[in-house]
Amino acid sequence: MASHRRPKQPSRTRVTVLTTAAAAAVALSANAANAAPSEKLGKDEVKAKVDKLYEQAEQATEKYNGAKEKQQKLQKEISTIQDNVARGQQELNKLRDGLGSLATAQYRSGGIDSSVQLFLSSNPDDFLDKASTLDQLSSQQVEALKKIQDKQRELAQERAEATDKLKDLAATRTELGNKKKEVQGKLAQAQKLLNTLTAKEKAALAAEQARANRSSTERVDLGDAPPASDRASAAFSAAQSKIGSPYVYGASGPSSFDCSGLTSWSYAQAGVSIPRTSEAQANIGTRIYSQSDLKVGDLVFFYGDLHHVGLYAGNGQVLHAPHTGAVVRYEAIGNMPFQFGVRV
Repeated sequence: MASHRRPKQPSRTRVTVLTTAAAAAVALSANAANAAPSEKLGKDEVKAKVDKLYEQAEQATEKYNGAKEKQQKLQKEISTIQDNVARGQQELNKLRDGLGSLATAQYRSGGIDSSVQLFLSSNPDDFLDKASTLDQLSSQQVEALKKIQDKQRELAQERAEATDKLKDLAATRTELGNKKKEVQGKLAQAQKLLNTLTAKEKAALAAEQARANRSSTERVDLGDAPPASDRASAAFSAAQSKIGSPYVYGASGPSSFDCSGLTSWSYAQAGVSIPRTSEAQANIGTRIYSQSDLKVGDLVFFYGDLHHVGLYAGNGQVLHAPHTGAVVRYEAIGNMPFQFGVRV
């Protein structure tokens, strides 16, 4: 006899799981069908993004330069303080030795009653001379103690100052490391973008950069603008001698430069010491807000945060170290957001 049992129904849990899975599969299929394929950036778009990253890297570079300069300054100051402390400790040791000698002399001479010393002395006149000296020992000890206390306070202050500067140095080194990572990160992002280009596109970009370097290092009409001063003229000539040198972040010559590295190196060749960073260089002379008043050798600053600096070359041109991938070259001052000039 045939069996007429009802077929076993799937459990409610199983039905729910199957339904959910089916819905997810449908959703994924729909998303896959509707999703737009990832668009590859064109050469010009990549260049625009890379240029922006290079600008951000230069901003970080100037902060890196500032931290590096501060680190070097702190190291010199700490070294000077430590030398002073070492010399001070030697002076303190001598003062203590001198006090010990006084105490020993007093003990030796004061251990016997003066009348007995006179009786035992073979030369009474000599004894009386010594007695006069012994009477002054207490005042000498007081003076010696005062000198020791003053020297101890001085050393304590110098040690405290050294401790504070060492803490500042540690914080500066951390900042230096962070800024270096930031610069390297921006450059790595730029390289990653460049790597998305085809070989043909990369070659085209390289050719554009080469043309920009050639046209701005060889065929620039500088006019006949006068120099700001003899030293400004000498600084500008020094910068001209480095045309074609590569931009390298944190570099200040003589074979590679970043923007403020070029300006500080150039003025150093003219016998003028100026700060290392563009932000600090902006505060060292007379500001000139009209481009028409600029003279050859004046420092010229760009962008709101003053993270870029060059040397005015005349005829609306600036001589500068632009960014990674470029060389020291001339460029129209209008290609960047000019803020003001500074006459050193």
